[in-house]
Amino acid sequence: MREEELLKKIDPKKLPRHIAIIMDGNGRWARMRKLNRIEGHRRATETVRNVVMTCRELNIEILTLYTFSQENWNRPKTEISALMILLKKFLRDELEEMMGNNIRLISIGRTERLPVDVKRTLDFVTGQTKNNDGMILNLALSYGSRTEIIDTVKKIANKVKEKTLGIDEINDEIFSKNLYTSDLPDPDLMIRTSGEMRISNFLLWQLAYAELWITPVLWPDFNKVHLFEAILDYQSRERRFGLTAEQLKEKKRVMLF
Repeated sequence: MREEELLKKIDPKKLPRHIAIIMDGNGRWARMRKLNRIEGHRRATETVRNVVMTCRELNIEILTLYTFSQENWNRPKTEISALMILLKKFLRDELEEMMGNNIRLISIGRTERLPVDVKRTLDFVTGQTKNNDGMILNLALSYGSRTEIIDTVKKIANKVKEKTLGIDEINDEIFSKNLYTSDLPDPDLMIRTSGEMRISNFLLWQLAYAELWITPVLWPDFNKVHLFEAILDYQSRERRFGLTAEQLKEKKRVMLF
């Protein structure tokens, strides 16, 4: 009933176009239940499945999930191995659902670091879903935003060196077009679970004007109610992008005519 009540309050005309999520709290969820950390990650894949399908039902255009950071490579090898097995299984198991629900899978990050079999599966699913245009599911894998920014600087520097781009031409738009997310609009809403008050090297450039919604709920417990609450909170905010409230009202008034 709570889900239905919240869903009715959501304005379909004011949905965030792009939602990004830092999925945090799997280990704590398992520890609180005296389970192995891997059980927390396994439960987390169920949450991913539910959130993806809910976003698709809501007609969210893009969902970016912080799936595996560059820093995660420093975790115990046994945990990394288990995470890679879960990732490969998720990709294989969800291909049919992605095809049936017109979802296109893409990824950002240094995915060349993934185990060969996992990278092969990722590439296969990406290729199979490339013509789907209902929603984009973007997995940040072996991803770090500082690395992305450095890679972008190098990419632009090479263009300047090759004289295909002038220094004076470099601006926000040019920089954005050379990021891993070059084909995507910036996130409108960023959700973080587990209550941690930090961005953790995630989409540092792209989150400049995103609305942040942080919940103490651990990712394995995150459900439709929490997602609906985040979207409703987003819809209650006034997004000014540096303008005053008066300037924003004038801008909206002009757009109506």
